[in-house]
Formats: sequence, structure tokens, C-alpha cells
Amino acid sequence: MWTGAISFGMVSVPVRLYSALDRKTVRFHQLSGKSGVRIAQKRVDPQSGEEVPYEDIVKGYEITPERYVVIEPAELEALAPQKSRTIEIEEFVELEQIDPVYYDHPYYLAPGPGGAKPYRLLHEAMKEAGKVAIARVVIRSKESLVAIRPMGEALGMATMIFADEVTPPDRLDEITETEQVKTTKRELEIAIQLVESLAADFEPEKYHDTYRKEVLDLIERKAEGKEIAVQPAPEEVAAPAPDLMSALKASLDQVRAREGAGRDDGKAGGAPRKPARKAAPKKAAAKPRAKKAATSRR
Repeated sequence: MWTGAISFGMVSVPVRLYSALDRKTVRFHQLSGKSGVRIAQKRVDPQSGEEVPYEDIVKGYEITPERYVVIEPAELEALAPQKSRTIEIEEFVELEQIDPVYYDHPYYLAPGPGGAKPYRLLHEAMKEAGKVAIARVVIRSKESLVAIRPMGEALGMATMIFADEVTPPDRLDEITETEQVKTTKRELEIAIQLVESLAADFEPEKYHDTYRKEVLDLIERKAEGKEIAVQPAPEEVAAPAPDLMSALKASLDQVRAREGAGRDDGKAGGAPRKPARKAAPKKAAAKPRAKKAATSRR
């Protein structure tokens, strides 16, 4: 989708840019409920009721309700960043210094013609140094801040969000209110044990978009002419807030009971869950109530 070169110092690395995402969104079209025909979107002047040709449409920035500043295409073009085929590296930083909130869209950078050796050299140097490159690039007339880092045997590049586009959490009143809340030492100990009992290595293959699968299954059944019975949504009844300590203990007992059942399944030929790296000491026997809850969840 873009070809150019990475530039750092006097070194130039020819590269090709590929998107690292393959969105699996289920897309729907708008149809007429009466005829089943796809709806056509039209640009209509609300005052005259007439359709406005695309070439007559201009850009306007709203400064007050119903008051706009009209901007001409030539004026925007004069401000557009100069087109460039170069990813200019400005500095190298530590990966852990970049908060994930700043990442936007991921891409892969592949070596371009004649770029295999400098590409491999940059990849190995960054991997050995444990650094991430911060650079700027112009793609489709838009300048972006990007982060480049080794990803396996490839170089990955993610467009980034500028700092003034990120809302700091201290602007949320609910967050500042939590600063006044005090927790007990025992509550913290139980909470840490619960976190550690659920600790595991991140394996992205384990997680799937179950909603998308159910929607596609629904579409397939309807396409085959099957009748779909829509069940009424259960009425939600607000449950009383549980005691925090009791909820923590019950959650911990439930996880321990589930892990115990997983080990039993493993002996029978099933796949046991990986033990936590810092698992809390196991009790001699889980509470019967927790066993019952774990069984129902299975």
C-alpha cells in the first residue's frame, strides 16, 4: 500500500508497507423493509430539498451552531505536508516507555528492491539494543508519528496517536474519587492471590470473536430458510452489592476449585490448564459451595 525507505543517519533502507490487520467485521447493507431493495444515500440540501452534486460540496468547520467557516480545497492543499517516500527516524526509545494507548494501526515493513541487507542490519541492531524507533512518515497526504520495532523476523510499524489527542485519566471525576478510598492489608493480600491464581502466558490464539461467529451462523441458517425463534431477553434484576472481602474469598475459592478439576481432567486425558507462575498455596479441600459453582460454570 506504500513504498519508500527508512532513513536513519546516512543509511537508507528501501521498504514496502503492508497492513497487519485483516478485519473480520460482519458488514450489513441498509435495505427497504417493504421492497428489500438496497437504500441509496443521497446528499440533499435541506432548504431546497434538491440533491447536491458532489462537485458543489465544500468543506465547512462549525464555529457556532449553524455558523461555518468555509475552507477551499486549494487552501488545504497549501497546508498539506510535503509528499515524501521516506520514514524519517528521529530517535530510539525503550519499548516499555511507550504506553499502549498511543498505538493506532499496525503495519508490516518488508524490504524493498536492494534493501535486504540494510533491512536485516536495522532489524538485528534494534533487536540487540532493545530499542524502538520513533519516526515520521507521510501516507496519503497525512503526516503520522510511527513506532518501528522488530516483530519476529520482520519490522513492524504502528501509527501513533499524538499526546494532545489522548485524554488523561485524571480528567475523570470517578477516578479522582477513588484516591480517597482506603483498602485493608487483608483485602489487598486476597486480591493479589486472586490475580496470581489467574496468571498465565498470553496466547492470542485462545481468544475468538464469539459474537461474530454467532452472527454468521444466524445468517447461514436464515439463508437456508430456517425459522429463527427470538427469545425474549431476561429481565435484569439489580443484585445487592456483595461484601468486598466475601466476594474476593469466594472468587479465589472458585478459581482453586476449577484448577483442581482441570488437573483431574488432565489425568483422564484432557488438557489441563497451565499452572500459574506464582500460584497461591492450595487448600487441602475446596469448599463444597465453591465446587458446586465451578461445576455449574463447566
